[in-house]
Amino acid sequence: MPRYLISFDDGAMSLPEEELAAVGEAAHAVVRAAQGAGVWIFGGGVARQRASVVATDGTVTDGPLPETKAVIGGFVIIDVPSRDEALEWAARFAAACRCAQEVREIMFDPLV
Repeated sequence: MPRYLISFDDGAMSLPEEELAAVGEAAHAVVRAAQGAGVWIFGGGVARQRASVVATDGTVTDGPLPETKAVIGGFVIIDVPSRDEALEWAARFAAACRCAQEVREIMFDPLV
């Protein structure tokens, strides 16, 4: 089955502090539903921090790269039969997190 990355931009969740607990619970409810449906692979939030960029020669610099306009704030990976089903799960996460979600298919690697 295809796997999909569902993610949102770090700046997309601009909520009042008092709403964060309710949004967290709503998101966790969707996670539990995905686990119950057997489609959940992995997911989590990405801490707001400066990224480290490792070049091909092993050199490490602070990032994100200057041309980067957005960074991932959170993501899930699901295993579903179709893009339409991935979009349905993304809609559930969008409603729970109160922000738009991006959906991308993860390319299959036959050697892994």
